[in-house]
This record gives sequence, C-alpha cells and structure tokens, in this order.
Amino acid sequence: MSARAVIASGSGRYADPWHPFDETSAAIAGVLREVGFDAEVNADVDDALASLDGADLLVVNAGDPWRGDDETAAAPAASLAGLRSALDRGIGVLATHTAVASLRDYPEWAAAVGAIWMPGLSYHPPRGDTAVRVEDAPELGGLSGFDVDDERYTRLQQIGDRRVVAWHAGDGSPEPAAWLREFGPSRVAVDVLGHDGRSYEAAGHRALVAALARWAARAN
Repeated sequence: MSARAVIASGSGRYADPWHPFDETSAAIAGVLREVGFDAEVNADVDDALASLDGADLLVVNAGDPWRGDDETAAAPAASLAGLRSALDRGIGVLATHTAVASLRDYPEWAAAVGAIWMPGLSYHPPRGDTAVRVEDAPELGGLSGFDVDDERYTRLQQIGDRRVVAWHAGDGSPEPAAWLREFGPSRVAVDVLGHDGRSYEAAGHRALVAALARWAARAN
C-alpha cells in the first residue's frame, strides 16, 4: 500500500497576493506521486488538519493567516486537535516555503518546524537564480547541488535544534534552505524554497522535495 500524503494548500485566510498555492501544491503532489505517495490536495487548510487520520505525511504549503484584518478568525478546535493528535502518533511533516509563516493559531507548529518568519525582521532579497548546496546526508540518499529560480528566505527565527541539509546563497552569507528535525515521535522536514512553479522546474529541487518527504514519512 502506498503512503498517503495530505497537502494543506493555501486559500482563504491562508492565501496571499504573491504565492500561487494552487500551482505549487499541484507541483508538490506531482513530485510525491512520482515516488509512490497517494497525494491529495486540500485547499481548506483547517479542514485538512482535522482530516489526518490514516495519513502518513502532512505537507503544509500555505501562507500567513494573521496578515489579514480579521482578528476574530481562528483555527477550529477540531483542527487544533487533529494536528496535535497526528504529531503525537508520529505523522511525517513536510513544511514548504511560506509554511514557516503559517499555522500561527496552532501552538505546536512553530516548535515542530523549528523556525518562523518574523515580520519586520525576516526578509528575502529579490527573487532570481540561486545556487543550492546540498550536504552529504545519508538519510536523503545521494543528492547533488542545483540551481533554482526562487526566493531566498533570510533571518528566520530558529526554534530548537535542526540538521541543515541544504543551503542557499542568502543575502551575502549562506542561509538554510532545508533541514531535518524530530518533534516527539514525528519526523519534520522543512524546505523554504518553492515560491512558484518555476522552483519545481529544477530537477534538483524536485529530488530534494522527494527525499525530504520520504524521510519524514519513513518511506525510505
């Protein structure tokens, strides 16, 4: 039986004017299916997090829910409980790009992914071609460095320990592009690349995403 992946894709309060989440979630789903996942995209983020029973991998590809003006909006109790229960049982997690600025209503999220975007402090230089250096990580197999057209997230606030497995050029000095960590029984992989579909046109990035997902879901 193939591993089941749920992709929580940004829409509504998890959308923004800059990121085409439909496009990138479809690209992620394609990568996962190529390596044997049964991948489904759910454009209702909170519903996705309430529907994780039986899922081996949660992919969060969604934006910042606190950037809007509706201060009364909050994640439903069933969604909060769904993520907590999934992490407690050891679900795999892949957080992509804006996921480090997402799920701000979920108390476990920042601690699970190990970094957050800090408004007013975190930033990215103008997007463009950047070289990604990949570490020799046995967990991910033999991956090579690659070039990608993407944003370069800089000055994220680190939370807890992590093992950086890929670096991008940053803004004058290297910055983490991807890392691995464990949160209780769950494996968590973070890939801060993936601004739009052009990012997933890079074969090296697709290979990195596949390896991160397989490690997180224990599908190696």
